[in-house]
Amino acid sequence: MVILLTVIHIVVCLFLVIVVLLQSGKAADLAGAFGGMGSQTVFGPRGSATLLSKATTIAAALFMVTSLSLSILATRAGRGSPALLQKVTKPVPGQQGTPTVPQPGGTVPITVTPSVDGKQGPKQVIPAPVVPNPNGQKK
Repeated sequence: MVILLTVIHIVVCLFLVIVVLLQSGKAADLAGAFGGMGSQTVFGPRGSATLLSKATTIAAALFMVTSLSLSILATRAGRGSPALLQKVTKPVPGQQGTPTVPQPGGTVPITVTPSVDGKQGPKQVIPAPVVPNPNGQKK
């Protein structure tokens, strides 16, 4: 269904471009080149609707309908990109998150790798207490 609608949309687009380029402007005579209106009416001369103007109107309406249909089908299919605020950023391997400032009286996790007789054991995470500065000065 989407492929058929896309093909129809492309054909309508090409037809619309050709029809618009084939039309002549409202003031295509010599007076129009110098800003003359060519008639005494308020909005300029208005001729009867030609076959090209009717074809332009129909092609523009079909273009709008196929554009809306394709956008609705793309949204319902779930292929739309998520909103900017809904994207979750994953940390890059080897990059740590923002460091937190430890508060006195809290704990900080410390990773330790014990070794016995030159053999390293498994890594362990030990919570270490945060002690306030004994001098009361900030570093």
